[in-house]
Amino acid sequence: MLFHVTRAASPQFVQPIFFRLIRVHADWITYDAWIWLDGYQLDDRGDAVARRSIFVQKAGLRVLAPSSLASAPGDRRARRPRQPAPRRSAPLAGS
Repeated sequence: MLFHVTRAASPQFVQPIFFRLIRVHADWITYDAWIWLDGYQLDDRGDAVARRSIFVQKAGLRVLAPSSLASAPGDRRARRPRQPAPRRSAPLAGS
């Protein structure tokens, strides 16, 4: 799941981040309506730049569609599609 984490989720996010969720620590004791999340902070292209545990209010998290970052202008994956590997010819018999 992909989130846009802003100040609405926690005062520490004055600079919003994109966050890909790995797990929710449901067994950790917290204040009401707050949760601990493990995941990756993403850059504007959707590449992981840091693994983080964050403490946020559930109501302040903004869920994004998985393709939100991949379709952003300037995404390197959109500019350079993967090319198939070149085929190698088999050696000739008797060579």
